[in-house]
Amino acid sequence: MGVILYQTAASFFASLCFAVLFQVRGRNLVCAAAAGGVCWLVYAVSGAGLGELPAYFLAAVATTIYAEFFARVLRTPAVVYLATGVIPLVPGGGIYRTMLFCIRGAPEEALSACINTIGIAGAMAMGIVIVSSFVRMLSHQQIIKFQGGSSHAISRK
Repeated sequence: MGVILYQTAASFFASLCFAVLFQVRGRNLVCAAAAGGVCWLVYAVSGAGLGELPAYFLAAVATTIYAEFFARVLRTPAVVYLATGVIPLVPGGGIYRTMLFCIRGAPEEALSACINTIGIAGAMAMGIVIVSSFVRMLSHQQIIKFQGGSSHAISRK
């Protein structure tokens, strides 16, 4: 448990550095950094029992829920929290191993590492898209209710 807390703190600070790099300011800075900590905590806890790809998926789902929640609370675009929050999950090691195996002339290992990396990226993308689409659908329904019940009440200009 101590290792997971240490890794979560490291993810918080890594996300904090990226938030500074992305010029996030004020109270959004701490919330954006906390997204990275939440992301890694969910990944580490769920990875112990579920496996690698489901852990990446669940961590992306949790981070997107966190980002959408704080986007509403702090009236900031969700991407501010999401972009910094998923930084700890980015499969940089997999990309590195793929290139290393390519350079060393090991095509089977390179293909295996590449497929694994693409799977991780796909699991993360699916988690983000599912939650973001669900939130968008809910907010669209709220707009329709507010404007009188017709989906045609929303004009797109």
